[in-house]
Amino acid sequence: MGPTSDETVRVRARITVSGAVQGVGFRPFVYALARELGLSGEVANNSSGVVVEIEGARVAVERFTARLSTDAPPLAVVERVLSTELAVVGGTAFVIRSSATGPGRTLVSPDVATCNDCLAEFADPGDRRYRHPFITCTNCGPRFTIITGLPYDRPTTTMASFELCPDCAHEYADPADRRFHAQPIACPNCGPRLELAAPGEDPRYDEDALAGAHRLLDAGSILAVKGLGGFHLACDASDPAAVETLRKRKDRGDKPFAVMAADLDTARRLAFVDEDEARLLTDHRRPIVLVRRRPGTCLADQVAPGNPDLGIMLPYTPLHRLLFDQPGPCVLVLTSGNLSGEPIVTSDEEAWDRLGLLADAWLGHDRPIHVPCDDSVVRMVDGVELPIRRSRGYAPFPIALPVPVRPTLAVGGDLKNTFCLGDDRYAWLSAHVGDMDDLSTLQAFERAEQHLEELTGVRPEVLVTDKHPSYRSRQWAELHADGRPVVGVQHHHAHIASVLAEHGYDGARVIGFAFDGTGYGDDGAVWGGEVLLADYEGFERYAHLKYVQLPGGDAGVLNPCRMALSHLRAAGLPWDARLPAVRACTEQELLRVQLERDIACAPTSSMGRLFDAVSSLAGVCHRVGYEAQAAIELEGLAVDHRDEPGYEFAVGAGVIDPAPVLAAVVRDVLDGVEAGVIGARFHRAVADVMVTIADQVRSVSGLDTVALSGGVFVNRLLLSASNRALSRAGFKVLRPCRVPPTDAGLALGQLAVAARVPPRKEEAACV
Repeated sequence: MGPTSDETVRVRARITVSGAVQGVGFRPFVYALARELGLSGEVANNSSGVVVEIEGARVAVERFTARLSTDAPPLAVVERVLSTELAVVGGTAFVIRSSATGPGRTLVSPDVATCNDCLAEFADPGDRRYRHPFITCTNCGPRFTIITGLPYDRPTTTMASFELCPDCAHEYADPADRRFHAQPIACPNCGPRLELAAPGEDPRYDEDALAGAHRLLDAGSILAVKGLGGFHLACDASDPAAVETLRKRKDRGDKPFAVMAADLDTARRLAFVDEDEARLLTDHRRPIVLVRRRPGTCLADQVAPGNPDLGIMLPYTPLHRLLFDQPGPCVLVLTSGNLSGEPIVTSDEEAWDRLGLLADAWLGHDRPIHVPCDDSVVRMVDGVELPIRRSRGYAPFPIALPVPVRPTLAVGGDLKNTFCLGDDRYAWLSAHVGDMDDLSTLQAFERAEQHLEELTGVRPEVLVTDKHPSYRSRQWAELHADGRPVVGVQHHHAHIASVLAEHGYDGARVIGFAFDGTGYGDDGAVWGGEVLLADYEGFERYAHLKYVQLPGGDAGVLNPCRMALSHLRAAGLPWDARLPAVRACTEQELLRVQLERDIACAPTSSMGRLFDAVSSLAGVCHRVGYEAQAAIELEGLAVDHRDEPGYEFAVGAGVIDPAPVLAAVVRDVLDGVEAGVIGARFHRAVADVMVTIADQVRSVSGLDTVALSGGVFVNRLLLSASNRALSRAGFKVLRPCRVPPTDAGLALGQLAVAARVPPRKEEAACV
């Protein structure tokens, strides 16, 4: 039997592949696939993605088209493949064309860790890139932080000034080579150089710079190290004096430091790392992973004082590996290069200026960082990722939206700020910006927003903000509106909309539990213990934690013992001198007058402040040096008692009353019950009351989908307990797994809500 018509009929098609398909080896993959199937044509990048013109037997063209998705390179994410038939022109060759500019949009890959192929060359004394600090290929290395424009080619990266040597140029031009059009490609002959600089000393370069860096770290010095998205400050994590010096210089308080372990075995000696956590530590994103620390390790106590967890990451650049390849520390503190509250330092000039009083020496190089990108922070909860900071390795890859949006910029909140650009069915959540409390962070926000606009092609027609009248992010939006509408979205509505959007949810209203520390409420109070019946269009406040006075604003937040006494007063419980919180509060008489006369007090329904109060009542934490410290320490003690029965809240008329819980806590404290047991009983009480309220809603409305969001759900014990309890009760639970539940995820929720707000001229003044 002869061949069928489909095997012999020749066709030609133009195929546009959209997604993360530039800088990930997609064109050489297309070239090799076309050659394998005997097809002719060409491939090029443009501003929409990758465009292929392919010609050959129809069946081969169909196989080629299908395999563009199924066989794509490891870092590629194919979102869409569109094909249009063209007139046959003949030919037998397949070529790779230069990139073309023009309108359109492609998805930029995040920065990723060094791949195994590069690591094998890096470790091979016979390879020309042996111990090269900047070894990379199409499957690994910097992307987002070096891109200055699209399409993604060397002239639009910070590698543009490094002229390729003949060997690298040959690899770059060879479609069969792993480094074909790898834009950061370099070698020791033509790439960036390491430089070690210290005050009063001549600079040292390359291997001499590395040797000097090792000596400094071994001697207890603080070293500024230039990474992919900014500078880190590094020191020996086993040296108490070095860690304490870094903590004081950085003005860090008691906030834990992250550490970089030389390898996975070292990480497992420091912490209890399960298989899910090991997989996350070693995958191409290489985030900081919060894991349960082991007692009695080599780490200095000053690394994470009082904290049950340890933030660990593994080396993700060749330079990091070189910091561990000689005798010396096998674990380094590696924290962002900045003073607490400031944005991370990215340029060499900034490093000398802003890190001058923090570091003893600077290990840098001459490859510029175009945009800052902090390390991501993640924890695993019941085998599922819980992002805490979504940045390097994740940003700027977009979230697919369940609803189309007009071109929009959502500016997020003031703490842990990220912003979000959206258009059609994509939302680009920025890398971590920081707390919007100084000029340098606002400037970093503006530069990052402009860069993301350039990469995405989104030109916002509307701006979205939190409704808090004093948020700097809102003030920035109003200042830069330039006649565009500015829409305000309630804080906790945005929290719930964020988790709905990341799950692609577009159904009926959900039962949303929005638990956090602070959010501006529609009645002017400080909300934070909210049960909302919500969708993107709006929400009904079904229930909330009973209001209690927040004395002195930030003073109440920074002093959990004050919140403990405020909660006791609201519950009608005495300030018994035997209670640790009462003894710790040395300003009792002043506080009593403040509460009685309602001086500088704001009503709050905050679940975060209730956690603070219980932590102080149990004797765990009375004054905090960083956000959520009291709750974190309480959770750490409670984990080993997770099977304890819970206390009970009173629920009625839309109010969750903690008075019975507080009374039980006081009884247990006075009876000598250990803090970990009290903490476990409290966590269980919160999970149980969530089921009680969800059952009430379901019985009258039939709603059976629950959404969890807000910073309180960073708490692994609470998230696990509430998720399990609600699931057992028959509810479908939407929990954060791609976007942080904290204010770092607010912008996505703001964007999703604004998508359903019809544009109108008067919006410009409507916030």
